Amino acid sequence: MRIIPAIDIIEGKCVRLSKGDYNTKIIYNENPLEVAKSFEAHGIEYLHLVDLDGAKSSRIVNYKILEEIATKTSLKIDFGGGLKSDADLKIAFESGANQITGGSIAVKNREIFEKWIAEYGSDKIILGADANNEKVAVSGWLEDSNEDLIPFIKEYQSKGIQYIICTDIAKDGMLEGPSFDLYAKILENCNAISSGVGIKLIASGGISTFDELPKLAELGCEGTIIGKAIYEGRISLKQLENYIISK
Repeated sequence: MRIIPAIDIIEGKCVRLSKGDYNTKIIYNENPLEVAKSFEAHGIEYLHLVDLDGAKSSRIVNYKILEEIATKTSLKIDFGGGLKSDADLKIAFESGANQITGGSIAVKNREIFEKWIAEYGSDKIILGADANNEKVAVSGWLEDSNEDLIPFIKEYQSKGIQYIICTDIAKDGMLEGPSFDLYAKILENCNAISSGVGIKLIASGGISTFDELPKLAELGCEGTIIGKAIYEGRISLKQLENYIISK
């Protein structure tokens, strides 16, 4: 299972929210590049970079930070937040993103998101399927849609999507443990389709202790995104380094 630390950006700073609420913002570092380099120094290869300003304004905002981290580290970055147009996508990839994550766009403008999958390929486009009571949430989690989570995932699976990041919003930033039952349900439903093409599910939200990581791996998660547990010292970078080495 891949270990993918998260850096969330507001006004150029590394922050974390709780349950997606911008009013709960905590600034952990003024320099996202410094944080990214500390991840890289501990053998971490991947980074989940979220433009929270972009998510709120529906356009890419913090692409200069993406560019700086991409050019000054060797981290493979998946980038999300506010990607709504072909121009946004072009900026993200030209700024150094290895993959992009589309969440709201996949709900609100299926035509363009399906076009991205067809143009860039399923190895470059991640479906951000964030959930609140198993309903897909959009617009930086500021609103719920009427989309049921699992049918939504399965529909995009039929369009070629492989990588899916699923955050249970109720868990995000709460350090109360991830949604094991939800992930098991997704994997059971979406890996049993007749095509035989399984999904690569990336767990996100609620990770609070190192012991949860092997459990997620055992469930069949392809990766896990870890945010606040690192910043609050619940999981050390040394523990993650040892986990990566031991695989």
